[in-house]
Amino acid sequence: MMEVAGPWTEVFGTPEPSGAADALLGSSTLTLAPLVAKTPSIRRSQPILITPSRVKDSFSSSSVPSIPNPFPELCSPSKSPVLNSSYPPQLSDKHLIKVYGEDNHSRSLWVSPGASAREVCHLLVQTAHCSDQENWALLELFPSLGLERCLEDHEVVLEVKGTWSVKGDTRFMFCKNYAKYEFFRKPTLFFPESMISDSADVNKGLTSLELIQNLLKSGTCPEIQGFLHVKESSRKAWKKVYFFLRRSGLYSSTKGSSKEPRHLQYVADLEDLNVYSVVNSRKLYGAPSDFTFCIKPSKNPIRVQDLKILCAESEQTRTCWTSAFRLFKYGNQLQCNYQLSKSAPRGLEVRRLSDGKSRSEASLVAMDFSGKAGGRVIQNPTEAESAGREEGQAWRRREALRCSLPNLSSAARPSSIHKTQPWFHGGVSRKEAQRLIEKQGLVDGMFLIRESQQHAQCFVLSLCYQLKTKHYLVIPCEDGGRKYFTMDDGVTLFIDLLQLVEFHQINKGILPVCLKHPCVCVAL
Repeated sequence: MMEVAGPWTEVFGTPEPSGAADALLGSSTLTLAPLVAKTPSIRRSQPILITPSRVKDSFSSSSVPSIPNPFPELCSPSKSPVLNSSYPPQLSDKHLIKVYGEDNHSRSLWVSPGASAREVCHLLVQTAHCSDQENWALLELFPSLGLERCLEDHEVVLEVKGTWSVKGDTRFMFCKNYAKYEFFRKPTLFFPESMISDSADVNKGLTSLELIQNLLKSGTCPEIQGFLHVKESSRKAWKKVYFFLRRSGLYSSTKGSSKEPRHLQYVADLEDLNVYSVVNSRKLYGAPSDFTFCIKPSKNPIRVQDLKILCAESEQTRTCWTSAFRLFKYGNQLQCNYQLSKSAPRGLEVRRLSDGKSRSEASLVAMDFSGKAGGRVIQNPTEAESAGREEGQAWRRREALRCSLPNLSSAARPSSIHKTQPWFHGGVSRKEAQRLIEKQGLVDGMFLIRESQQHAQCFVLSLCYQLKTKHYLVIPCEDGGRKYFTMDDGVTLFIDLLQLVEFHQINKGILPVCLKHPCVCVAL
């Protein structure tokens, strides 16, 4: 009999006689022999201790590339073995904010805790390579509620952001705003005499203009009064109420237009609120007109029940109320902001010109060959830039005139030269054009050109004048086989829209005011 167990085999001894078989079975011995030859003993390897210096050398090798940490939230940058380049310097205390352009694209910026709106705008001007430094603003938007306001230049951006709700859709927008300080330039347009409170009668010897100018210089404005529609919080109905705006706050009269103390009801404190313009107020709130604004507490996250929504009869009335709110709240600070806005851009422009010349124009000079005695070197940087623009415009006019000759086909004519200009906005609607002009400031001379939606191959010039937007049809016509554009039935002809704009920037023509400020769309 034979049994096998694992790798071992039983081997029996020599056969015995039959008599001794039982004895052998009772005391048989088994010999176990391995199937493979016996090998010498194997020495196991022992663990090797890796010293810290060895780890340091492996990571500091120049052959290993820098790998950004894809999961920075799982480990701290100081103890992470992965090199991380997405963080600012460890000694920096800057914060990240996101700013949107008018094309809904955004740009992220690192700003210091005390950065003001003016400083953030200057930073965006540099990073976005804007062509000019003036009249930029930072807007605070609540898209779902239709609220927007222009931040004052001195406001701290992170403090404003700290009042936002975490789950809200609030955002910052970077855009032009020409009307931020327009009430300092044209006070009578913003504060009509009919809205100035009778309490100003103490200044009997002053005219309305002199009174307003004196008050603005002192950092305040006259008391404002007038009827406004107010939305009742419990219902969708609107009620017409007579309001008074004073330095001490906003009041409403419980009896008509009476200003007796027993008829005045306290509404809001000016120190603890912000004033917003309301967009699309008819659809969102059922407002009786489009000239709606809103006041809300400035320190708390926005809630619909905290909004005080007011509606005026005209754009001039709304502008008067919102400007008075700003002046009563900030006082002399707005006057300081206005003075800085006039001086700062000029200093930045001079510095930009001098830096540009030292870097790339050291071997180039501007020459003027208009005189008979030969050319002269233009030393003034502003005059040099002006000469360059004039030369470019003269070349464009010559090229446009050549292409408008009758012997050229229509395909070779410069029909799309206006599409490269910042004031051209394509096929936007009439309502959208008015909204764009309103957002960038209802100042005299703000304009844009768009394609007409009612007349084929025609354009429309949308122009702001006295807080209203007017629209002028630009019609193509032919004279002597050449194609022109006109706004006055062919009395004045222009070879293209660019020449039309340049002409009306100097001459009013049939317009009430010259073209001054192009309505531009900012892309970040």
